Amino acid sequence: MSIKGYKVFNPDWTCRGFQYEVGKTFKHDGNIEMCGAGFHFCQKVSDCFNYYDFDSNNKVAEVEAIGNVETKGDKSVTDEIVILRELTWHEVLDLVNTGKDCTGKCNSGNRNSGSRNSGNWNSGSRNSGNCNSGDWNSGSRNIGRRNTGCNNIGNHNSGNWNNGNHNSGDWNATNYATGFFNTIEQPLYIFNKPANISRDDFYKLLPVMSMCNKYTSNWWVFSATMTDEEKVAHPEHEITGGYLKTVDFKTACSHMWDDMTDEEKASFKTIPNFDAKVFEEITGIVVE
Repeated sequence: MSIKGYKVFNPDWTCRGFQYEVGKTFKHDGNIEMCGAGFHFCQKVSDCFNYYDFDSNNKVAEVEAIGNVETKGDKSVTDEIVILRELTWHEVLDLVNTGKDCTGKCNSGNRNSGSRNSGNWNSGSRNSGNCNSGDWNSGSRNIGRRNTGCNNIGNHNSGNWNNGNHNSGDWNATNYATGFFNTIEQPLYIFNKPANISRDDFYKLLPVMSMCNKYTSNWWVFSATMTDEEKVAHPEHEITGGYLKTVDFKTACSHMWDDMTDEEKASFKTIPNFDAKVFEEITGIVVE
């Protein structure tokens, strides 16, 4: 039984040093081996770009495997392949995106030039809001990254119209503000008490750097590693090649803690004003 699929080539129609040509059939003599011997292809266009750059200079073709086929995850190999026809880049974009007029890949929104956006008009990547030029924004019209608010020029803002970073209030031109129209930073409280340490020095502490580096509440799960239950819950993976998995805060903290070394875990007691009960109340983590 033949299997249709897709294959990406270098601009000169070579792949791993082998010369291909549209309209011709190629046969491999001998056994096939995944990532070893035979002609490799993907059954979905989006999967091809897990192995090739998303570059319009490369050639993309619709192919048909007419020999023996082995499949593992998002990749297949065969001993006989037909290069049916070349796809235009516009066709590729239509196949890898469910949205319209996108120049990136795996977008479910429209007119995105970045990748994996569910909103519209984003030039960054992984945005669920609209009109963002940064990445990972769930709000709209942000120039920075990881904003849940709107119209922010800075990063990590949950408020709106902020020109700085890490603001939960609105219209602030400083950083870490919880109020409105502030130009100076507010006093730093740690574990419910005033602390004699600057925010810059606080973020240089080992436990804080460890948390910033290892905490995440969402990550991309590719179709090849999804469970059957996840595939049922996220049928869109057939088009997007996976889904963005999101966990609750304390579950994410638990994953973060499991990923830390003994030295990192012990360093939490050095945080100014450290209070184990407060830390457990917030994160669910017990520091011995």
